[in-house]
Amino acid sequence: MPQLQTRTSIVSRYWRESVLALVSLLLLAGIMAAGPLPQDPAYHDFADKRVVFGVPYFFNVASNILFLLVGIAGTAFCLGRHRSKASASWAIFFLGGALICVGSAYYHWSPDNATLVWDRLPMALGAMGLFVALVSEHVNERCERIMLIPALVVGVASVAWWHFADDLRLYVWVQLTPLVTIPIVVAMFPGRYTHRRYLLYGLGCYLLAKLAELWDREIFALTANALSGHSFKHLLAALGLFFVYLMLRRREPTTPA
Repeated sequence: MPQLQTRTSIVSRYWRESVLALVSLLLLAGIMAAGPLPQDPAYHDFADKRVVFGVPYFFNVASNILFLLVGIAGTAFCLGRHRSKASASWAIFFLGGALICVGSAYYHWSPDNATLVWDRLPMALGAMGLFVALVSEHVNERCERIMLIPALVVGVASVAWWHFADDLRLYVWVQLTPLVTIPIVVAMFPGRYTHRRYLLYGLGCYLLAKLAELWDREIFALTANALSGHSFKHLLAALGLFFVYLMLRRREPTTPA
């Protein structure tokens, strides 16, 4: 009987891992099959163009400060005495968040494709750090040593491909893959740590942030031109980062070491 239970557990584990890998590959295949995805020039036309203290697009620039605060706190925590098995990947995730503040502020000061590179590069690195952390903690702890560097290379390559070929497909995959991975690992994989629900809180904030980005002008009008959708996007996305930070701070192993 113990041998049968062990065999069943192994089959179940490999089935879950196969689903995770298959979804990632199908997502990549579907995006690549859609054909080249050029950057929409209208992307740079933001609703809130106010200049404050000589800073153009001031609120889009200033609303990035939360990324810096949470990113620094998360990076320090991951590299401190509370290190977990995937600390390097989590640290990359939060470091990417901190660098988003710099890259996004630089982009919003003068929005065009050239400055957008420095906004998207830390986002790609952070997304890949999150993806590897999730895989390492739910599939195999050794995945970090194998996957982290190649994943970061893919993240950089996705931004370079968009910049030089005007094709966003690989970058879209880099952004979507960790987001799709979160509900899969929460639903299908046993948790090694508590508080995994915070991942879903973070995912919800990010999805709301994307909606705020789409409704940039509508939110700006709805708030009597006080806060645009894009500025609100920054606040929501930083809140999502904060939920992941809270998860790491509060969680405990589900089984004794």
